[in-house]
Amino acid sequence: MKELVLKAKLDNIPEVTAFIDEQLEALDCPMKAQMQIDVAIDELFSNIARYAYAPGEGDATVRFEFDEVARVASVTFVDSGVPFDPLKKGDPDVSLPVEERGEGGLGIFLVKKTMDAVEYQYAEGRNELTIRKHI
Repeated sequence: MKELVLKAKLDNIPEVTAFIDEQLEALDCPMKAQMQIDVAIDELFSNIARYAYAPGEGDATVRFEFDEVARVASVTFVDSGVPFDPLKKGDPDVSLPVEERGEGGLGIFLVKKTMDAVEYQYAEGRNELTIRKHI
């Protein structure tokens, strides 16, 4: 397992992305899968940065794990902010015109559609959201 701890700030999204991309490139991850993971990182880390500690700030941990046998990459986002399970919110009705849809939810919907698994738990005062992608 590799781990990065940094402030949960929007300015740190490129650092998180570079950290994960370095791991994926070392595994010869296909570019399509890497780009899907990068979009998920942007969405999930930006949500932590905007909402987990608002109006203050705090740390976020990003963990990378790889299952060699199954060829599955896992990225886990951990924060000690306000408990929030983004998977409990219903999917937006994408058949409706944009102006008729409720606000929010499209990013996590995209993450759920592009990742092979998305799991959330709140344990010991921490939000833990894991995305998994077969590469």
